[in-house]
Amino acid sequence: MQIGTVTLAGGAALAPMAGVADRAFRELCRSFGAVYTVGEMVSARGLVQGSPKSEELLVMGPGERPGAVQLFGDDPEVLARAVPVAMKYQPQVIDLNMGCPAPKIAGNRAGAALMKDPELASRIIRAVKEASPVPVTVKFRKGWDENSVNAVDFARMAQESGADAIALHGRTRAQMYAPPADWEIIRQVKEAVSIPVIGNGDVDSPRSAKEMLEATGCDLVMVGRGALGRPWLFGQIAAYLRDGTVLPDPPMEERMEVMLRQVSLMAAYKGEKIAFREARKHCGWYITGIRGAAALRRQAGTVSSLEDVKALAREAVRLSRALLENTENSSGAGRGA
Repeated sequence: MQIGTVTLAGGAALAPMAGVADRAFRELCRSFGAVYTVGEMVSARGLVQGSPKSEELLVMGPGERPGAVQLFGDDPEVLARAVPVAMKYQPQVIDLNMGCPAPKIAGNRAGAALMKDPELASRIIRAVKEASPVPVTVKFRKGWDENSVNAVDFARMAQESGADAIALHGRTRAQMYAPPADWEIIRQVKEAVSIPVIGNGDVDSPRSAKEMLEATGCDLVMVGRGALGRPWLFGQIAAYLRDGTVLPDPPMEERMEVMLRQVSLMAAYKGEKIAFREARKHCGWYITGIRGAAALRRQAGTVSSLEDVKALAREAVRLSRALLENTENSSGAGRGA
């Protein structure tokens, strides 16, 4: 698909997830086959005011291009002024966050709250489009709540305001992430506009990726929570969409090697103090589904060094091997009976 002048291969994109989709995770997902990534949301006001923490979120590695940085805010002028700051990091796309449901964002007229004020949203898109030398996209939701579902009209507004593509999460702000995503609204939006549409919500397997593409007609699927602790999912999706190949999950030893690789990158990019604190949740995701995961999660919640993460990986591998041996022994006993 094309986002303005940017060409994306077929497959799946990684969604922008604050506090999760950092540079380390984005690079890892790209190495496994994600065709496009959008960085964590960045405050336009923070950029304009010279916040170092805001600028740190804009850093992109060479392995995550083409990629986008995502800005949020409620002031068209401030967002336009933030564009030159963002462009110092050479993104291929500027994405506008108009879907974040978090109270601290939506409660300040930004994120999903902009769906309640399409006129302001339009002025923001126009201002950023005028200031940006690269394509501009908009990510939004089904609506604010079930009584104000306006994704189709909002999509038309975004297109008329100059957006080069849109990404739609099939839930309202009120729904947050709990109920099943509404793929029908994605289909309606796709039929209503001529710019590319990226579908987001409940894509957590190769089969669901294909089902979303077929059910909605969207141009690309975007994976969020389904990739947590599973960056190899992007390669599985690409293979399945290409020729129906079903790639298995990697064995536990490889899963733990990937976890260690991610945590090592986090430490290199953020420093150990921040990295190991944030790594705890990622380690918890990597060990999901393992027998004895409750004890492993407690262990994951205390990691504070790379040695701690290595110890967690060794224990996960040990438990996995023990389960496999027990299963094989049980099967052998059954055959001999």
